[in-house]
Amino acid sequence: MSPSSSHSATPLAFIGGGNMARSLIGGLIARGHAAHAIHVAEPVESLRDALARDFGVHVHDTATAAATDADVWLLAVKPQVMRTVCGDLSALAQARRPLAISIAAGITAAQLEAWLGGDVAVVRAMPNTPALLGAGITGLFANARAGQGQRETAATLLAAVGPTVAVSDETLMDAVTAVSGSGPAYVFLMAEAMEAAAKAEGLPDDAARALVLQTLLGAARMLVEGGEAPAELRRRVTSPNGTTQAAIETFQAGGFEALVAKAIHAATERGRELSAAND
Repeated sequence: MSPSSSHSATPLAFIGGGNMARSLIGGLIARGHAAHAIHVAEPVESLRDALARDFGVHVHDTATAAATDADVWLLAVKPQVMRTVCGDLSALAQARRPLAISIAAGITAAQLEAWLGGDVAVVRAMPNTPALLGAGITGLFANARAGQGQRETAATLLAAVGPTVAVSDETLMDAVTAVSGSGPAYVFLMAEAMEAAAKAEGLPDDAARALVLQTLLGAARMLVEGGEAPAELRRRVTSPNGTTQAAIETFQAGGFEALVAKAIHAATERGRELSAAND
């Protein structure tokens, strides 16, 4: 779905011009958002030059310069500098009362609102790295100051790089981070282990890589496009006493499901610790 005409020229300020910001900017422009309505603050000159060259957006070396005329701010800086960046923007935030959308992990909506001076609509977003290919998914939480229109604006912007999922309880954002934010790394780890095992069984390196990558891609497409539960798809390819059953039983004997649950819980807890560390 392309942005509506009312959103296609909405002035946007990106505070930070790294990889995720680039992905969002590219996705927005591809979906019809006017490049001249996008302002980006990025302290690194080479990154500023690349953004201006590749997308035709306005670039600035300070956050305040980028945000001056925008009512939607997308905060795309590292969590450890977010407090300082928000502090620099707080006077402007109090004057403009923007919608502030943050993609920083572990920083709560309450922290962001307080650092911006209070009484600011905040949406906390957690995209994941497949957004770099336009194949991501983003979890969203909006604070009480964000109206329905602002929530829809945030969802529309983040939908430029994949679907969005809204949660009403912010504590669930740590679970979102653990499942989807960190999730691609779990798949990469699985691919790494499968490839190593394939080589150990004697397959040439190039064959092992091709077999693993296409298998994971095909399985993911079946999950997304088939509309059936993972358990049902697994059942269909697991013939009694066959090769798949031998492998599945080995996984389960090693406590596979419990290990996955433990890993995701550990990531969720780490997210909570990161939030607490920024208080």
